[in-house]
Amino acid sequence: MAGFARETMALAILLLAILACSAELQRFESPVKPDGSLSILVVGDWGRKGQFNQSQVATQMGRIGEELDIDFVVSTGDNFYEDGLTGVDDKAFEESFTNIYTSKSLQKQWYSVLGNHDYRGDVLAQLSPVLRNIDSRWLCLRNFILNAEIVDFFFVDTTPLVESYWSNPEHHHYDWRQVAPRENYISDILKDLDAALKESTAPWKIVVGHHTMRSVSDHGDTPELLALLLPVLKDNGVDLYVNGHDHCLEHISSKDSPIQYLTSGGGSKAWRGVFIPNSDKLQFFHDGQGFMSLQLTEAAANIVFYDVFGQELYQWSVTKYLHAAE
Repeated sequence: MAGFARETMALAILLLAILACSAELQRFESPVKPDGSLSILVVGDWGRKGQFNQSQVATQMGRIGEELDIDFVVSTGDNFYEDGLTGVDDKAFEESFTNIYTSKSLQKQWYSVLGNHDYRGDVLAQLSPVLRNIDSRWLCLRNFILNAEIVDFFFVDTTPLVESYWSNPEHHHYDWRQVAPRENYISDILKDLDAALKESTAPWKIVVGHHTMRSVSDHGDTPELLALLLPVLKDNGVDLYVNGHDHCLEHISSKDSPIQYLTSGGGSKAWRGVFIPNSDKLQFFHDGQGFMSLQLTEAAANIVFYDVFGQELYQWSVTKYLHAAE
C-alpha cells in the first residue's frame, strides 16, 4: 500500500508539472431562468430497470423537479447495471432510462458521466449519438463543460484514474478503447481541466465525477482522486465536487479549502450498512436511496437531499461575496 501511495504521488507530481494552458474540452450552453437562477436535480447509480426502488426515486424526482421547475438533470454515473450496455441497440437503455424517468419535469436535458460499471460494457455505446436519437434527453461524454451563465460545470470521467481497474480487474472486463494508455489519459484530462478552470469567469465552479473524493461509506475516499484531481480543484477555486459511486447521500466539508464534497449515489440499490469516518468534516450522511437538488443564483447556492419518499432530509446553503465590476 505504501508503494502504491508513493507511485501515485510521484505520478501526481509529474503530471501537475506538465499542465499546459489551452483547454480542449467540448463545451455546451444552458440558459438560466429569466430571474437569473438555476435549478437542477442530481442522481447517480440508478440503472436497474426500475428495480431496487429506482422507479420510486424517479417518481419523487419528478415531483420535486416540478416544484423547483428544474432546468436539467445531472447523472453522476453507473448509469446501467451491472455491466453497462452491450451496444446501442441494448434495450436496457430504454428499460432503465426512457421508461423510468417519465415525469413531465424530467423531460429536460440529462448530462451524464460514466461510472465504473458502465466501463464493464460497451462504453462507446453510451457515448454514441445513436442513443440521443432514441432519447434526445441523453448526453453522455467522457469530459466536457456545461456553461449555465452563473456556473460552469466540469464533467470528468474518473474511472480511468483508478489504478486497480487496470491492474486488478478481477473477473471484470473494462472497455479502455480510446482511453489507453492510462498515463496519457490522465495527463491530458488534468491539463485540459486545469486550463478550462483557469479560463472560467463564472461565479460558481462545480466539478462532477463518478468516484468519491471524500466518503464515509462503502467505497470511502478514492486515493487517486485525492492525489491527482484534488490539487487541480483546490488551485482553481472549485466550489463543489459532486459524485456518485457510494450508494448513499453525503455532504462532507473540506477542512483545508472551501470545497464541499457532495455524494448523490442513491438512485437505486443502497443500504450498504458501512460507516468509516475520515479526516474532513461530515455534515450529513444518509445510508439509503434518494437524490439531490441544487438551486443557484449568482450569489447563493442551496442544496437539499431527499429520500426515496421525496422527504427532505437535509438542507445546506452558502453565499458567495461578489466583487463589483470596475
